[in-house]
Amino acid sequence: MDLKSWEQTKSKYKLGQFVQGKVEFHAPFGVFVNMDESFVKGLIKIPDFLDEAGMSEEMYPEIGTTVGAVVVGYNESNCREVYLSAKPSVLHKALVPLKIPALAG
Repeated sequence: MDLKSWEQTKSKYKLGQFVQGKVEFHAPFGVFVNMDESFVKGLIKIPDFLDEAGMSEEMYPEIGTTVGAVVVGYNESNCREVYLSAKPSVLHKALVPLKIPALAG
């Protein structure tokens, strides 16, 4: 993917944005999600599923399942992956934008 296309992808999938996609592939380190892009996949790594406790491959959502997640980063080395988080605390912040005075700045 060329740099211009990668920058367009990053502007489409902004940090903190809630996205949905279908689980396409299980890997030992996480789950790849089809986000309706031909060259870009979402990746939810094992530490980005749960706030606490451990996650194992047996707990992965099944292939074909639609999942919701939040964009938390990009794989700049291969320009083909958008990093996602499905942690409840991260999803809550994205879906319920609370105005907390102490955190406002």
